[in-house]
Amino acid sequence: MEHKILVAYATRTGSTRGVAEKIGATLSGAGAEVEVLPVQAVKDAAPYRAIVVGSPIHGNQWLPEALQFVRLQQAALVSRPFAAFSVCMTLAMRGGEQYRPAVAGSLTPVRALARPVSEGLFAGALLIRRIPSLGDRLKFRLSVLAGVWTEGDHRDWEAIQAWAEGLQPHFALGMAGVK
Repeated sequence: MEHKILVAYATRTGSTRGVAEKIGATLSGAGAEVEVLPVQAVKDAAPYRAIVVGSPIHGNQWLPEALQFVRLQQAALVSRPFAAFSVCMTLAMRGGEQYRPAVAGSLTPVRALARPVSEGLFAGALLIRRIPSLGDRLKFRLSVLAGVWTEGDHRDWEAIQAWAEGLQPHFALGMAGVK
């Protein structure tokens, strides 16, 4: 496994899983061996040569299981190339780009544990039928009616791919003899 790159993610409705899969596919396309796994499925990140971790933002923070993964795998994350990404619907709001600094702030607890070589911030998908909580579904429906968001997939696949391609120098991809 010492040649593999790990792309680990937490998700509630599957949107972040899709982002992780796109990152994994992009890195694989550059010649890397990649495993894309939910954070709960990773017992030890130490055997991987590079690690990417992502989470959706709920309540201005990463999901608890994603932050717990960073805590538990801190030694591995600080000793090899590590990148982090967040998926947040705030970026899909009208004028959402103005909130980019606040969304980036959600990574503060991650940065306190392990310094990412790169950070990706992406809009997600608002698929109300996938939201587990009835109360949250109602809040999102009201937000859609008020024009705060539009329902649908707001992930920018080209931006996600470009970010993943930008990881290649950090992960030593494309260099002779590196798998």
